Amino acid sequence: MTIEHAPPPSERTGSDFARLSRRITQAGLLERRPGYYAARMTVLAISFAGGWAAFVLVGDSWFQILVAAFLAIVFAQVALLAHDLAHGQVFRSRRSSRIAGHFVGNLGIGLGYGWWTDKHTRHHANPNHEDHDPDVAPDVLIWSAKQAEASRGLPRFIGRWQAFLFFPLLTLEGLNLHVSSLRSLRRPTLKHRRTEATLLIAHDLAYLFAVFAVLPFGKALVFLAVHQALFGVYLGCTFAPNHKGMPVLTGEDRLDFLRRQVLTSRNVRGGHLINTALGGLNYQIEHHLFPSMPTPNLRRAQPIVREHCASLGVKYVETGLIASWSQAMRHLHEAGRSLRGGRSHASVG
Repeated sequence: MTIEHAPPPSERTGSDFARLSRRITQAGLLERRPGYYAARMTVLAISFAGGWAAFVLVGDSWFQILVAAFLAIVFAQVALLAHDLAHGQVFRSRRSSRIAGHFVGNLGIGLGYGWWTDKHTRHHANPNHEDHDPDVAPDVLIWSAKQAEASRGLPRFIGRWQAFLFFPLLTLEGLNLHVSSLRSLRRPTLKHRRTEATLLIAHDLAYLFAVFAVLPFGKALVFLAVHQALFGVYLGCTFAPNHKGMPVLTGEDRLDFLRRQVLTSRNVRGGHLINTALGGLNYQIEHHLFPSMPTPNLRRAQPIVREHCASLGVKYVETGLIASWSQAMRHLHEAGRSLRGGRSHASVG
């Protein structure tokens, strides 16, 4: 399964997005970058194998905490590669993308590729839409004053101080992704369900066997906790800067494709380190406009997109990494204002 996000025909013909798309296509920025992805996959494969080799060599030692931290980084980078595969950035063939996605996602890190792809497709179609974007569904956190008013149970309890609880909660995100992947196997609509199940179970058995075979029970539990917690925090810190704190859309909002994607997204400034750490998702605006664009081309597309938005008077938001997190935390705190007995200041978005 490959994520596709072509705007409706009425938005493609002569629209603001169509004019931008022609410029991007003429610049060759939608062409695949096989050399880049071959190098990236090679580095990840060496890091993945090296991390587990170090795990075996270190053996029964508390230095395994450092190995757990290293493998958390590697797992997160593998998840970012799975993201690119799902968008068709790596291969032209859907089948090749799906096979590679199952291998690196399900088998490599225990992330259900089919389940996550479906969820991410819905996010791209309606980013930051409180009724249609699963990433702003009030499962645990609440993202708008409207959601706060309707909240019950755990989201209502957490919502009061969710800005302060956000990073602690991220330590559970790795486990949440894995549990959600396993739960999705019960859905008869999940494509390639047998393959997904076989590879997820194979990952679980190999992962747990390796940890408990090398480490005594107590240290094994610590290793698992550190590894999964840091994995979750890394992924959360990668995705949170992209949309959190940007306008939350409702059914009353009627935006064309370009504005729907640009106005709900935020870019993060930074050099090569930020680009690598965030897997290119720091160019979130360009990514949402052109999801199949290979990661290294996003940087080259930015000046074109920014200039086009300026010519249309469309707000193009770009901040530093810390500032993006601050905006997200302020948004979360404001969203929970009514639960603390205060009145929300206009629209949270």
